[in-house]
Order: sequence, then C-alpha cells, then structure tokens
Amino acid sequence: MRYEQHYAWSILLRLFHWSFALSIVALVVTGFYIHHPWTNTLLEGDSSFPVGTMRYIHFVAGFVFTGSLLARLYLLIFGNKQERVWDFLPVTPRNIRNLLCTLGFYLYCPVKHEIKLGHNVLAGTFYLITFVMALLQLVSGFYMLYPESMAWQKWGLMLGPQQQARYIHFLIMWYFILFAFIHVYIVVWNDIKSKEGLISSIFNGTKYTHSS
Repeated sequence: MRYEQHYAWSILLRLFHWSFALSIVALVVTGFYIHHPWTNTLLEGDSSFPVGTMRYIHFVAGFVFTGSLLARLYLLIFGNKQERVWDFLPVTPRNIRNLLCTLGFYLYCPVKHEIKLGHNVLAGTFYLITFVMALLQLVSGFYMLYPESMAWQKWGLMLGPQQQARYIHFLIMWYFILFAFIHVYIVVWNDIKSKEGLISSIFNGTKYTHSS
C-alpha cells in the first residue's frame, strides 16, 4: 500500500502539545507533594523549604498550563483546517460516520478504517472534554492561588468554598493521569495498526494517508 505525506500540525500546535504535557507532569508530581508532603517538616526551619519550592514549581507549571490552553483555544478557531474545532466535532454525517468507524476499528470490528489527516472524531471529542476539564482545573487553581482577587473569587465560587474547590482540583488531576495513560497507549497502538505516522507527526508535523 502506498502512502502520501501531508503537513498536518503547525509549530504552535506542537508547542502546545509538549508544553501542555510537560506542565501536567510537573503539576501532578508537585500536586501530590502539596497534598501530602512526605519530607520531614523540620527541613522547613532549615536552609531549605521543600513545600515552598514545590508550591513555586506548581505555580510556574500552572502558568505554562494556562498559556498552552490559550494557544489551543486560538488554534481551535484560527488554526489550519485540521486544527480547528469543526473539523472533528461529531455534528456532520461524515464526522459521525468517522466516529463510528473509529470505535469499530479500536474494538477490532471488521470495519474500513478511515485515516484522517487531522484528529479522528473520537479523539477530537475526548480532546474537547479534556479542554473543558483543563478550564475547570485552571479556574479552581487560580481561585485557590488568588483568594484576594474578586474576579477569581467570582468564578471560583461556582465550584463552592475553597475547600470544595481544592477537592475538585484533586479529583480532576486523576482525570489527567488516566487520560495520559490511555492517550499514550492508543497513540502507540494506532501507529502500529494504521501506519499514519501519528507519533512522529507531533515532532515533525507531517502525517501519512493512503494514496489514491
């Protein structure tokens, strides 16, 4: 079978992907520590301040996380064809068919797999859910970080008092942990099965489709 090479992802999309992924790793590691510090608290009275350092790293990673979300929001509206949100929304007959075919493909059903230059609709739908979860994480995080800010308090109070927002923040973190494991598994599995260069595309921006 012959394949054709196509440019799929812009530099901004690839920067978003890696800044988003790496910031999540930093946020999860430091978040677990902040939730339950495992070092001796006597260190806090010494020359080092591990809790303070972890909180600082967490805040910096949070701002990187926020910047990456803003970049993705821009691409959802103004990115290239396959980066825009309407390319993978399950609202057109073609996209609904792609969603069902992708489900069948992942379940090893005998369906014809349609290689899509952009996200397949199943992946795109979950990416949108993840984007919404990221926005909730962002709001709850800044709500706790800036208790003196009336703007963040106005948004954050929709989640309840700060202790409840902290609990929601902790629960959403588990969503991102599960998402990361499933995402890596499916990407590797898909790259082996369909030969579209999914893994390499997030480095060089190019994917492969069947030639006509």
